[in-house]
Amino acid sequence: MTRLSSTLGIALAALFALPAAAQQPPADYPSQPVTLVVPFPAGGITDNIARLVAQELGTAWGKPVVVDNRVGASGTIGAAAVARAPKDGHTALFTITTHVQMPALQRKLSYDAVKDFAAVSQIGISTSALVVTPDVPAKTLAELVTLLKAEPGKYSYGSTGVATTSHIYGELFKKEAGVDMPHVPYKGAAPMVTDLLGGHIRVAVLDTGTALPYLQSGKLRALAALGTQRSATLPQVPTFQQAGYAGFEPYAWIALFLPAGTPQPRVDKMSKAVAAIIAKPEVQKKMRDMNIEPVGSTAAEFAVVLRQDADTWKRVIDKTGIRLED
Repeated sequence: MTRLSSTLGIALAALFALPAAAQQPPADYPSQPVTLVVPFPAGGITDNIARLVAQELGTAWGKPVVVDNRVGASGTIGAAAVARAPKDGHTALFTITTHVQMPALQRKLSYDAVKDFAAVSQIGISTSALVVTPDVPAKTLAELVTLLKAEPGKYSYGSTGVATTSHIYGELFKKEAGVDMPHVPYKGAAPMVTDLLGGHIRVAVLDTGTALPYLQSGKLRALAALGTQRSATLPQVPTFQQAGYAGFEPYAWIALFLPAGTPQPRVDKMSKAVAAIIAKPEVQKKMRDMNIEPVGSTAAEFAVVLRQDADTWKRVIDKTGIRLED
């Protein structure tokens, strides 16, 4: 064998070995502190779960993992910061479903919610239901639609704020059912529940964890659940789909992203580490105590959900006509 052919043989062997080597998790990652950017205020559910994951991840990796609250503009300030961050796996976005709703709600964004991010893991999901007060003479969704059509404008519904998931679903229900039901936005679930119990509004889209004690005591009644299947918390309540209404399938989720272009082995290493954390019974209990059902999906699994939800939310939001000021 000539020296040239020997050299070429070594070079070709090295070239063909590159893809396999590239798939190996980098032993030196993370090589510095990792930051989880939470685009919402400290003390909320998203922030609390991010801090839970950060603590566990820091212990597992032996490196500091810190939470950075970059608040403002419905989560877009924090998302934009991560989209521009170095593509080395040391800056991640810990956010909620708003991430894929904002492109339809506000056209002028400095980033693409799908293309500019690498899906890491769907951390957990939140289930919700359409609830009514006991004085509403409707025991099923069909009966509620009949009532609303018979008395247009009489029954107001509450949401946790303008352009939130509960508002979007409320407006979608109005469109699909062809009913007149005035919208009353609140700054979160707590004041909305107060007005529900006080009789100031009669209908609301409310997360099942918050609603459960009032449903059990008879102070509220659930007529339909959001999602693809019945809630484990409310197995007796049919889904909107089972009641004949499509478009109410996407769950509200909490998820983790890295900037697009981050090496896939680093994405996968973070995804596997997070999945192992979410699988811990003590972590699952803490999440369920915050009304979040643990998921801990792989990067590939969440990438599929991300694309599907981005398309679905665009169709739903376009149908409702909800917009935020650019």
